[in-house]
Amino acid sequence: MQRSRWIGAGVLASTLVLTSCSSGPAGVDAKQNPKATLELWTRTTPGGPGEQGALKVATGFEKATGFKVKVTAIFDDFETKLQQRAAQKNLPDIVMNDVTQLGAMHSQGLLREIDLDKIKDSGQIVGQGLDSGKSVDGKQYGLPYSAQASALLIRKDWRQKLKLDVPRNWGDFTAMAEAFTTQDPDGDGKQNTAGLAAPLSTKRGYASWYFSNFLWAAGGDFITRTGKGTYKPAMTTKASVEAMQWFRDLGCKAKAVQPGAVTMDTPPTNESFEAGRAGMFVVGPYLLPRFDETLGKDKYEVVPMPKGPKDATVLAEGGSVYLMAGSGNQAGQDAFAGYAVSAEGQKTGMEGASGYIVQLPVNKTVDISRVRSDPRWKTYAEAYQDSGRYAPSIPNWTPVRQATADTVNALMADCGLDTEAKLGELDKQLADILKEQGIAAS
Repeated sequence: MQRSRWIGAGVLASTLVLTSCSSGPAGVDAKQNPKATLELWTRTTPGGPGEQGALKVATGFEKATGFKVKVTAIFDDFETKLQQRAAQKNLPDIVMNDVTQLGAMHSQGLLREIDLDKIKDSGQIVGQGLDSGKSVDGKQYGLPYSAQASALLIRKDWRQKLKLDVPRNWGDFTAMAEAFTTQDPDGDGKQNTAGLAAPLSTKRGYASWYFSNFLWAAGGDFITRTGKGTYKPAMTTKASVEAMQWFRDLGCKAKAVQPGAVTMDTPPTNESFEAGRAGMFVVGPYLLPRFDETLGKDKYEVVPMPKGPKDATVLAEGGSVYLMAGSGNQAGQDAFAGYAVSAEGQKTGMEGASGYIVQLPVNKTVDISRVRSDPRWKTYAEAYQDSGRYAPSIPNWTPVRQATADTVNALMADCGLDTEAKLGELDKQLADILKEQGIAAS
């Protein structure tokens, strides 16, 4: 989430003709030149580790296939610059961007459909990863190259001091959260600790993003698919209401969520955990290097999320390879996508203490423990493979996430609100959003 930046629902004019450097209009076969250098844009900070990782993968790809590729790293105003290039009829050939961008980029006509028969090793991609690249019409428009999923970080020293076991279910989770809040786990003689660190700000939909790990584990949902490409609101279902009430009770009754959570996005929440103000944190693997340095590797542990009323489903996210419409080197596009998801490409993307662009492998044949000896990464990889779930690839997920975040935040901020009434209001909002996007169930 903190590595993502959403874009709005705006769609380029339908008359816009999309082309790459050496191609014809989108949807029309461009004159092909397999020797042409591929232009690849990656959404990351120029000069940073993300760019280093992309360059490493590009070098491996060139050596393995003979195709040439030029990497350009862009972070600020990435989507704006991409649309400018579209307006200039000069799209890059390949884009590496967040998986959540598929719906918007497809709606704008920026992508070409991917023929999996032309993608080497596409059959080795983890099922939910492959599905994350499908649009509402069921066609493939993206391929994952990196994944991440949530696991539970626990202050190991606190848990051992209070003689608590690793939580296996929500009852255990609640008990640990309450104990960390009331039993002085840091031993300073003050009640100044909380059970759970949670970013529950409305900013960029953080409250919804975080809550999804609990909502889905309870069998609830934000929206549910009703048919091919159609959805209906689901926040008033029994499972969704019960999940919201349980999570709300952690804050309103147990007082086990860190103070000020409803105003916090991830940076201050990260600080709450590493500063010893909270004892549990549900988050992806990208914070391990930071917490190892600031908190100490011996002070905390990484464990799978405890089983909810239904299962232990957690939020999955990551980056995808997108093949842009109208490229003059479609063979090169396909080859790069194939390399990115191959065992060789995945291992290359994971190597190094920094400068890696693959968090968790999406190729079923890759054992992360053979690339990274730290067993905590394997815990995350298993969470992704066994329990990871992506947000649906609707035309624009942003307003769904924002509307649900506003409601989750309000319910956590004001304990006097009626849970079911607020969720009923939310479902009406979601119904309007789905209708606006043309995917509402009839």
